[in-house]
Amino acid sequence: MDEQTEDVAVVEEPAEEASDGCDHASGTPCRREFVGGGDDPRDRGLCEAIDSEEKAWEGRIFDVDTLRVTLPDGRPARRDVVRHPGAVALVALTDDGRVCLVRQYRTALDRVTVELPAGKLDPGEDPEHCARRELLEETGFEAEKLALLTSIVTSCGFSDELIHIYMATGLTFVGSDPDADEFLNVDLVDTEEFVDAVLDGRVEDAKTVVGALALDAIGRRLG
Repeated sequence: MDEQTEDVAVVEEPAEEASDGCDHASGTPCRREFVGGGDDPRDRGLCEAIDSEEKAWEGRIFDVDTLRVTLPDGRPARRDVVRHPGAVALVALTDDGRVCLVRQYRTALDRVTVELPAGKLDPGEDPEHCARRELLEETGFEAEKLALLTSIVTSCGFSDELIHIYMATGLTFVGSDPDADEFLNVDLVDTEEFVDAVLDGRVEDAKTVVGALALDAIGRRLG
């Protein structure tokens, strides 16, 4: 018996029946090493077949498509999916250990948020080129070096938006040039204060939270 089989944890209580009357249940919890999505042979049994896709709404920043799918058990279903071109965000660090943050009013929340500089990819645009462009436009800084920290799917339950998060160092201020409809203030905040603000719940923006935690993790590993 291999190690993976020995580590399977048996669930003694029966799974509750799904609210729609279906009798399928989640797979038995299994102790194992991390395996990425699509790399486990069992993942094939979870996939839906996309039968059709139609554009339901077209917007300036994103579109909404309606998909008809066949579930793993053969039943039909509908999925509404936000199609987004992708974006970038930047953890921009000054030489004296401060992170560059932007203050911006967000209409969806009806309040000002504090976020990492970020922006949408133009069609076919290289993410690193977009990162340099957005950093300059929003903050007025040019970066000597860019390094990809991670990429995140912002809400995989209904959107394909992918945000690439970069670390920018070797900053030089040359003057900002925000878009005509962007009104921003720029703060340079001590990195420890920034991470503390995220852990205290004072920063809610997802890409900014991930950027702060990645910055903190890298600092701990290098330290």
